[in-house]
Amino acid sequence: MKTMEEVLQDWEAVIGLEVHCELTKLETKMFCGCKLEFGAEPNTHTCPVCLGLPGALPVPNRAAIQSIVLAGLATNCDIEKHTMFYRKGYMYPDMAKNFQTTQGPKAFCMRGHLDLSVDGRGAQERLFWSDLAEGEQSENMTRTADGYVAHVGITRIHMEEDAGKMVHIGGGEGRIAGATHSLVDYNRAGTPLIELVTEPDLRTPEEARLFMQKLRQIFLTLGISDCSMEEGSLRADGNVSLRRRGAKEFGTKTELKNINSFKNLHDGLAYEICRQAEVLEEGGQIYQETRHWDPSKKRTIVMRVKETADDYRMFPDPDLAPYDLTDEFIESVRAKLPELPDERAARYERDFGLTPYDARHLVEHRFTVEFFEAACAAAGDRARELAKPLANLALNDITAYVNAGEGIDFASTPFTPERGVALVSLLAEDAISSKQAKEVFAAVLDEDKDPAAIVEERGMKQVSDTGAIEAVIDEVLAANPDKVEQYKGGKTGLIGFFVGQCMKAMKGQGNPKLINELLASKLNV
Repeated sequence: MKTMEEVLQDWEAVIGLEVHCELTKLETKMFCGCKLEFGAEPNTHTCPVCLGLPGALPVPNRAAIQSIVLAGLATNCDIEKHTMFYRKGYMYPDMAKNFQTTQGPKAFCMRGHLDLSVDGRGAQERLFWSDLAEGEQSENMTRTADGYVAHVGITRIHMEEDAGKMVHIGGGEGRIAGATHSLVDYNRAGTPLIELVTEPDLRTPEEARLFMQKLRQIFLTLGISDCSMEEGSLRADGNVSLRRRGAKEFGTKTELKNINSFKNLHDGLAYEICRQAEVLEEGGQIYQETRHWDPSKKRTIVMRVKETADDYRMFPDPDLAPYDLTDEFIESVRAKLPELPDERAARYERDFGLTPYDARHLVEHRFTVEFFEAACAAAGDRARELAKPLANLALNDITAYVNAGEGIDFASTPFTPERGVALVSLLAEDAISSKQAKEVFAAVLDEDKDPAAIVEERGMKQVSDTGAIEAVIDEVLAANPDKVEQYKGGKTGLIGFFVGQCMKAMKGQGNPKLINELLASKLNV
């Protein structure tokens, strides 16, 4: 099988996402008063409505409607004032009433969009972007200084109810294949669920991953869901097809169902792109089907032939009246919009002078945002001066520490924002080197002491006295006349040798920046 890079030379991938998000921050289900609680004893939060018993009548959850309108406003959607709920035929044990209450062609939120900033290695997946000049456009892509921005359309965000949970006993990896029997937990049935459907505007697995990440940032900022992919409150279906480069017609798509991590989304789409190319290049046919991504075997597996809209037998729900949203309701929701990630990144560029790259990546995670905001507040009048090193600290050291642990809440560690300001201040004043700063960072976490105290105890404070450094430099140069001659003869790489000898003589406490400057002035006379 060819690599994805080889495939995309001749083929173009067309990708669309269906992102499902449970509104876990609500107290009750979508159409009844049953409590929402992850991990509760099976079948303890059910009632006649979510079990579909005869005569039970649903009542829409107003807070859920507010949440979906909030999501629509945050993703640049038009809010439809007149909508209705439909019944979607769903014959499976995890939905006891045999239909799902959802929305039809017109949803609460329509015709939105998000812009994705793609840079670094991720940008390399989309071929030919580097052929564009900065600011130049091609299709939905605009070239930037360090990558490109992809404009991704959002078809709709509609409201529906989630199904229950099936537990398969005796099969491999908890799947139905090979199971001896299955259990069903209806606690989740009826949970408010919003589904966002994109236009087929994504062209690489990296763009799909970034879209999912950005949407998660937005939903977390809105406070409508915990967006836990591990617990299933945020998951995605990926639709992908191939067409020859330059072609306009779409190919036949397959759907990867219930992807529950960013990595699985990327890897599953990448495999499916390669698999489809192999089938097509061998003269085979792609079938519209639903497939499962198996991360252990790193391949997709057929689940079922994809249903068509006719199979669902959708019709307006006779138990739910059409829903009419007033201008006052929509504006009351708009007033609740917080500062969104893109707005926050723009503020970091404007107020703190951060680069677009740093600002964009800083807002990707809540812990980096919370630390940076608190540290800048603690820095007071020096906030703009220290913003860049504080951003570096958050993006590099803190992110690496959090990623290395399991579920670490960085806010509960000894490394407070005030200590972060103290550390970068020592670095800015050349009291310690960048290498020593990493040592101090680790020591603060281990010993729960202030950075200045650690520097003092370990004798780490850098010597920046020009006279003392010049004396050491003179000794090193006098001891290595042959190396001095070689340097002056063109071997300028020897500057590293001289710096190393000076640092050794000063037991690692010399200011390397100052040593470099003074050495250069003496050697280049």
